[in-house]
Amino acid sequence: MREIVLDTETTGLDPADGHRVVEIGAVELENLLPTGRVYHCYINPERPMPREARNIHGLGDDFLRDQPVFASIAPAFLEFIAGARLVIHNAAFDLAMLNAELARLDKPALAMSGVIDTLALTRKRFPGAQASLDALCRRFGVDNSGREKHGALLDCELLAEVYLELMGGRQQGLVLDVAATAPDGSGDPASASAGYSAPPRPRPLAPRITSAERAAHDAFIAELGEAALWAKAR
Repeated sequence: MREIVLDTETTGLDPADGHRVVEIGAVELENLLPTGRVYHCYINPERPMPREARNIHGLGDDFLRDQPVFASIAPAFLEFIAGARLVIHNAAFDLAMLNAELARLDKPALAMSGVIDTLALTRKRFPGAQASLDALCRRFGVDNSGREKHGALLDCELLAEVYLELMGGRQQGLVLDVAATAPDGSGDPASASAGYSAPPRPRPLAPRITSAERAAHDAFIAELGEAALWAKAR
């Protein structure tokens, strides 16, 4: 299964207040493992960067004014994520920001139905525990020492490792059907194999015991006497 771990950085929290996307990072996964393909770009938000947002991600006006606008990067971005399930931490926020950008271009919105929200997944698996990306890195022993500020691509790389652990770690169990191990929104890949039973063989296996071995076994049981457990079990 192809999935895209995605993250954004923005000028603020609410697109209704005119806030814009300034960075997109995306990491491609195939069957929960990174393929090495990534998408990353900085974006000119066409508005000033508030101090509070700059303190979070370090992206300022001087740097961003030379970057392409969203309309320029949209085709390549949409091509990269096409056909993949999106994996996002706090998906409602990132989708709201991206869909506001797409709406400006009269392009279809990204559907929440095609997204795995790792924040919701974490809260379901670890109720009451801290659910931030940093907290999850600590829980699963993922090295986030290079994360001095938020950055879309770095956060995607960390989230890809965290997501693998959330879905059961590198040992996914002995279910060989890829479709059966894929996440389904309930967050538990093992649930797909619950209740599985092997179908009957089209024909029984041929016996491997010979007639001579069977005769020798019967003779041995007879020597044990009628009170022997093996005699009663025959």
